[in-house]
Order: sequence, then structure tokens, then C-alpha cells
Amino acid sequence: MSNATPTVFVVDDDISVRESLEALIRFEGWQAETFGSGQDFLARPRMFSPSCLVLDVSLPDLNGLDLQKVVAADRNEMPIIFITGHGDVPMTVKAMKAGAVEFLEKPVDSDALLDAIRSALERSFATLDRESETQSLRDRYALLSRREREVMTLVVSGLGNKQVGFKLGISEITVKAHRGKVMRKMNVDSLADLVKTSVRLRSITQTSARTAFR
Repeated sequence: MSNATPTVFVVDDDISVRESLEALIRFEGWQAETFGSGQDFLARPRMFSPSCLVLDVSLPDLNGLDLQKVVAADRNEMPIIFITGHGDVPMTVKAMKAGAVEFLEKPVDSDALLDAIRSALERSFATLDRESETQSLRDRYALLSRREREVMTLVVSGLGNKQVGFKLGISEITVKAHRGKVMRKMNVDSLADLVKTSVRLRSITQTSARTAFR
């Protein structure tokens, strides 16, 4: 992810705004894609690379605040910067509480916008890195057999090989063999690292469960 060229998406129904922002964004070395409506933007397939969204509040079909809800639910790696020609305090507060990086009034100050974009892209890089690490951890855990998972659970709970063997009805030598495979598959070098990995897995599972029931 660190070498990927970020993309800045712009959604604004004013073509002159889209063109000027596209030129500014490309001049900074980022990729730029512009859309005249929220629906046009949502029709574009999701991309899993660093990005952010510069979004006008007032749009002809789906307004900016409603589009923010969709993006926040489905594309959490894409922070949003709002721009508006007639913003007010309640609208700004609502947008910022929902996770917007910045809320800028038109005509937008170029330096302020570029600073906001840099901040948003840093957040996007960090989110994608976390998601990549999470998926890698899940993939490694998926390689474990049922018995290896049982051994891992008991080992990280603090039991020694002999105690694990007694609980599972297997020999201490067999426990050591399973434990070695667990360490290799989970790509850890010590029991302390395995415990940390287990805690991280448990946190991921709990977070996924909470999200599923929202």
C-alpha cells in the first residue's frame, strides 16, 4: 500500500469546480476521478487502494450527507472532505460527527483543501494497512487444523504441554508437535507473540460480531 498512488475522488454537480479540483489534485501527483452526482460515484466499482472523497453537500440526486452514510458503511478506507457553497453550523457538526475530515466553504482555499486531502490520505493508508494485517492474520489462522486450534487455545491460556495433553487426551510429544505447527503457521517465534496474536484474533472476531448485529 505504501507505494500505491492515491486517488482523490471529487463529487460535485458544478463542472467548473470538478475541472479546477481535478487540475489541482493532479498537479500534486495524485490520481483524480470526478463525478457529477452521488449515483455516478456509487456506480464506480470499489477500489482497494488509498483514496479520499471531496464531496459537495448539495447534489441533484443523493445529497452529500446521505452519500456519506453509504461510504462510511461500505468504504471505511475512504475519508471524506466536504465542500459547500452554503454551509451552516448544524450541517458541519453533523458531517464531522459522522467522521468527515474537514468541512470547507466555497470558494475553497487551495492550501486548506490540499492539507485536508493529505490528512485524509494518511488516514486511508493507515486503515488499509490495518485491514491487510487483519486479513493476513485470518488467513494464517485458517491454515490451522481443528486440533491445532484446540492446542493453541489451551497453550495461550497458560497451560503447559503436559496439561494440554491431559485435557485433550493426547501425549505430550503430540502436543509439542502440534504446538510447533501452530507457531510456524501463525508465523510467531515465541509464546508471548502467540498470546498477542490470539488476543488480536479474539478482538477481530468480537468486532466482526458486533458489526454483524448492527
